[in-house]
Amino acid sequence: MKQESASKSKLLDTAIDMIWASSYGSVSVDDICVKAGVNKGSFYYFFKSKSDLAAAAFERHWDAKRERMDRIFSPQVPPLERLDQYMSVIIDDQTARFRALGKMPGCPFCSLGSELSTQDEKIRVKVENILGRQMKYVESLVRDLAAEGLIQAPNQKELAEEIVSYIGGTLMQAKIENSVKHVERLGHGVRRILGLKEVASLAA
Repeated sequence: MKQESASKSKLLDTAIDMIWASSYGSVSVDDICVKAGVNKGSFYYFFKSKSDLAAAAFERHWDAKRERMDRIFSPQVPPLERLDQYMSVIIDDQTARFRALGKMPGCPFCSLGSELSTQDEKIRVKVENILGRQMKYVESLVRDLAAEGLIQAPNQKELAEEIVSYIGGTLMQAKIENSVKHVERLGHGVRRILGLKEVASLAA
C-alpha cells in the first residue's frame, strides 16, 4: 500500500510540473509515467484518464499552496502587509521558475483553464473552483482595506474579481512574452486598481 501511495504521489507531482512547464496537450500519459518512473498499469490503477490525473494534480497543487495563503492572509496580519506579501510571493515564484526553466510559467490554473475550458468540462469546473477559493482570500483583503478606510470599495466582490483577473492576465502576458518585466510590476498594477498610493517597497 505504501508503494502505491508513493507511485500516486509521483504521478501527481510529475503531472503538475510537466503540464505547467509545457501544456496539457503536449504532455502524454506515457511522458508522465516515464518521468515519474511509474508503469502505465499503475497509472490506470489510480486514474481513469489524463483528465482525472490533471484535475487531481492541480487540486494537490492548491492544497500545497493553501497553508501559505492562510498565513499570508491571516487577519492578524495588517492588510497592506498582506498585499505586499502576496505580491512578493507571486513575483518570487514566477521569477524562480523562470530562472529554472528559462521561460515564464504563468498561472498554472489560468493556463490549464484557458487551454481546456471549451474541451473538458471536468477541468473547467476544477479550475473555476480553485480560482474561486483564491478569490475568497482577495475578497477578505479588500474587505479589510475598506474597513480601515484605506480604499473605497462599494462593491468589494467585484473589486476582488478585477484584481484576480488582472493578476491572471498579467501572468499570461508575461508567459506570452517570456519576460519577467510584467510580473515585476504586478504590485504597482494591483495598487492602482485598489486606489492605493505607491510605497517605497514597491518602487521599480
